[in-house]
Amino acid sequence: MIIIPKNIIDGIIEQAQRELPDEACGLLVGSGNEVVKQYPLTNIDHSSEHFSFDPREQFHVLREARKEDLRIIANYHSHPESPARPSGEDIRLAFDPEIIYIILSLQKKDQPVLKAFSIKGGKVEEMIITQKSCS
Repeated sequence: MIIIPKNIIDGIIEQAQRELPDEACGLLVGSGNEVVKQYPLTNIDHSSEHFSFDPREQFHVLREARKEDLRIIANYHSHPESPARPSGEDIRLAFDPEIIYIILSLQKKDQPVLKAFSIKGGKVEEMIITQKSCS
């Protein structure tokens, strides 16, 4: 299970809609299984079918998280025209078994679908996303 505040879920959706037709991507930082910050990153591939993080931005997030005694819990990206499930490429490139992989589908523009996955050794398991209300 991963706990994500509503404002961060809204932020992921807003970023993905803004960056269409490209895939949007970013990192989620927190403690335990609870996200406290969203870091939208640049998809340097500028593609609607795949993404790559900007390495400088990725390193910046890692440094910021460490300064605040937090860690990167999840990465996320959007699928502009396909379902919220890992593609073959997503599974092949899932090198970190501790990271949660979050995918937002914008296939139905008026009904975004956000799902979370654990990917370990090529095995995919869907995880529960618990939405936390903003206080």
